[in-house]
Amino acid sequence: MTDLALVTGGARRIGADICRHLHQQGMDIALHYRHSIQAAEQLAAELNARRPDSCQLWHADLATVDSIARLADAFLQRHPRLTLLVNNASGFEPTPIEQCNEQQFDAMLTSNLKGPYFLIQALLPALRAAGGSIVNLIDIHSERPLRDYNAYCAAKAGLASLTRSLALELGPAVRVNGVSPGVILWPEDEEAYDATLRAQMVAATPMNRTGSPDDIARSVAFFALEAPFITGQILAVDGGLGFALPRTT
Repeated sequence: MTDLALVTGGARRIGADICRHLHQQGMDIALHYRHSIQAAEQLAAELNARRPDSCQLWHADLATVDSIARLADAFLQRHPRLTLLVNNASGFEPTPIEQCNEQQFDAMLTSNLKGPYFLIQALLPALRAAGGSIVNLIDIHSERPLRDYNAYCAAKAGLASLTRSLALELGPAVRVNGVSPGVILWPEDEEAYDATLRAQMVAATPMNRTGSPDDIARSVAFFALEAPFITGQILAVDGGLGFALPRTT
């Protein structure tokens, strides 16, 4: 039986590279998407052309427990075993404390913490049946906050704590680890990182360059496929930026 990986937010950017790399390692892919249907269909076609019937699409809005439950129910009916869950889907918006409202705050906690929490809960039967693992995508800003992104940083810090807590709670049946990217892909607008800040962050990185999505994908695959005695760990894949940055940026 081929190992199966469910990757949330797998249609684009880092998520797509994770799907491609895990597929290259021989895993079948359950590719979750919310809005990016065209990108999801293109990636599924690409992977299925390489190995027929090796990638399935799963659409869901992970913002509510009800929608997560519907996704999980349908998934478990088809797949009683899940080798790997990658919680990659994420929201990223500024929430300056003086302007942030409840809706904005909840959106950051839902996409970055609540969604992964309840998806893990719903898929536990399949993960336990496979002796599987979970890899959560975190962020170096969970420890080195990004100015004006307090709700996002708090949510990612919560996801880091959840990673360690669930490693304790779910072991030995299920391993739980995290990958914490640094400068890999810039946001698609310049609201968070203008050209000056981008240059500063690259200059502050001991490797003196940005990383690539493949750096993240290979780290996810390491935890999933090559690290059976590692759980509760969070790997910073950041070229050393995390320990070079001050506490606020």
